Amino acid sequence: MTTVRQRRVGKGTEAAEDQPSEETNVKPDGKIPSDHTGGKLWNILSVTVGGIVAISLGLLTSVYVATLHENDLWFSNIKEVEREISFRTECGLYYSYYKQMIQAASIQQGLHGLVYDNKTESVRTINILERMNVYQEVFLSILYRILPIQQYLEPVYFYIYTLFGLQAVYVIALYVTSWLLSGTWLSGLLAACWYITNRVDTTRVEFTIPLRENWALPFFAVQIAAITYLLRTHLQPVQERLTLMAVFIATFLFSLTWQFNQFMMLIQALALFILDCLDMLPTAKVTWLYIIQISGLLLVCVLQFFNSMILGSLLISFNASVLIARTIQKNLKTGGLLNRLGKLILHVLLVLCLTLLINKFIKKILNLESDEHIFKFLKAKFGFGATRDFDANLYLCEEAFGLLPLNTFSRLSDTLLFYVYVFVLFLMAVAAVIVAFRNLSGSNQVKLMEKMEECTITLKPDAAYSLVHTVLFGCLALSTMRMKYLWTSHMCVFASFGLCSTEVWKLILKCVHLYTSQRAQVLKYSIPIITLLYISYKFWPGIMDELSELREFYDPDTVELMNWIKSNTPNTAVFAGSMQLLAGVKLCTGRTLTNHPHYEDKNLRERTKQIYQIYAKRSPEDVHGILRSFGTDYVILEDSICYERRHSRGCRLRDLLDVANGHIMDGLGENAPDLKPALYPRFCEEIKKNLPSYTTHFTRVFQNKTFHVYKLAKHK
Repeated sequence: MTTVRQRRVGKGTEAAEDQPSEETNVKPDGKIPSDHTGGKLWNILSVTVGGIVAISLGLLTSVYVATLHENDLWFSNIKEVEREISFRTECGLYYSYYKQMIQAASIQQGLHGLVYDNKTESVRTINILERMNVYQEVFLSILYRILPIQQYLEPVYFYIYTLFGLQAVYVIALYVTSWLLSGTWLSGLLAACWYITNRVDTTRVEFTIPLRENWALPFFAVQIAAITYLLRTHLQPVQERLTLMAVFIATFLFSLTWQFNQFMMLIQALALFILDCLDMLPTAKVTWLYIIQISGLLLVCVLQFFNSMILGSLLISFNASVLIARTIQKNLKTGGLLNRLGKLILHVLLVLCLTLLINKFIKKILNLESDEHIFKFLKAKFGFGATRDFDANLYLCEEAFGLLPLNTFSRLSDTLLFYVYVFVLFLMAVAAVIVAFRNLSGSNQVKLMEKMEECTITLKPDAAYSLVHTVLFGCLALSTMRMKYLWTSHMCVFASFGLCSTEVWKLILKCVHLYTSQRAQVLKYSIPIITLLYISYKFWPGIMDELSELREFYDPDTVELMNWIKSNTPNTAVFAGSMQLLAGVKLCTGRTLTNHPHYEDKNLRERTKQIYQIYAKRSPEDVHGILRSFGTDYVILEDSICYERRHSRGCRLRDLLDVANGHIMDGLGENAPDLKPALYPRFCEEIKKNLPSYTTHFTRVFQNKTFHVYKLAKHK
């Protein structure tokens, strides 16, 4: 098991901005409609300073996470095999394709090796560019080969520095989004500081560098910033076209770099749909965003050799359904309250029915089953019946796919982020309900709403989008912990925007009958500054301590295993074992695998379940036959899986296999009445006794405290 240990000693105040609620005031794009030269210069200076602060914070964040990575692993001092092992599980698989492209005789041969790959899945040739989102590795490897930097920078550093550099893009995008929403770059500064001080819950880039989300989330943040700017009123046609182009490029890059892109953008499309139905966004702009989502995804589909999982995504079906339903149902936004509610209910039902029909039709035509495990997982997760499906239970038993732990909120509260977020969310939600009611009510309620507006705010389209975005992604994060990074980063943006918003303070002061423009401006700047001072005072010493803590990578058992494989097995050898370990085997040794952690393929899922019978109660003849059917030469058994204690009973891998095989689980506890005792003992335990029935088929060729490697007999 990979661990870290303590390292042994060996080798400015912003210029004041008045930002009333009208869109015609100071904008971060530098266009200031003012007739006074002094005012223009003042605002240009403010925008310049704000931009410099944004870039500086982005670069500091990159240096910060890079330093943490170096301090935690002593990356510059450890051996190459240790560096590669530090790319755990699927991270190692993705990085192996970058390494493969770097080591290829030419770029053309490298690409050919990816398109016709026969080492990732034994006895099967697959197209890596179709199956996996690895274009970023391809692009980066080509860039490394053509740039004159080989003698100055090792390939691994070029790779990780690129990822750390993207963190700068991420932070700058969050900063700009908050700035656009509030009208002051002080809000962006606060958002960036919250992102950094809540690093444990906003990013994991420093220890899962090649993970797809670390490539994708910076582009997603850029897309959100571009959408926020697009939804501002009074944009010039040229500005609007350029912004749409920026949204498209960011959407395309986000989709290209992460296999879960379609699910994230489906939530985004739902947010746009809700706001459009409530007449809180311009319909024309929403239509363009639907089209951009479809176009970006289809372009990725083409680049991934017409990946059927993309064509069968719910996002394409949903967006197409919305556009079709609009042409069928016209005049949705006319009439009184009850009339409009009736039309909207019919519209929603029509969109849902069309989505299901179109999606089912596409999947039927393409015979698509690649994403069925996700829907089985969701069905079981939300209580629509228990399941014995091995793949669904594999996800259900992983902490990353469980509910968001409550201690997350205590950590976020330490920086005041969660308190401010809930406060702003409540105020904005109330404002949204009032505005939505007014929009749906029509002319009959104008007088009533005019009275209500005396103690409320008018919700601008960009703020409305940010509100629904954070609510929907918050629901996703609460239900699935792995997705919290989509929510917590936007939480920083939303909370800082509310704290620096003139409209929010205007609402509060009016409700307590203390409103003056001067008081609103004082609160707009003083409260964020006080918050920044508090964060700096409380967390700066901790950050300095963290940066001074030195550790080193320490995993001698895995290092010993990888060195043994490289030295004692042929290059053509085929290895079977756990998905996570085999990713490291491919990266460190280049040997052929039977299975791997990229789980978005039905055949691979079935193959993995079969390979994992090495941890089930099966006969040596059965296990040998299964492994040889996949061309296996060596099988690696891990004690940490065979004798697993990390999960509770029912969630250990051996329990999942027992239930799937219809066998009674080990240990004290209940079993389903239809489960039967197994005819054979557990394979991974019994093989270590060297009984004749096992040694006939398997010969132990390597072992240490963690791993046992057996060579398979060629007979049968």
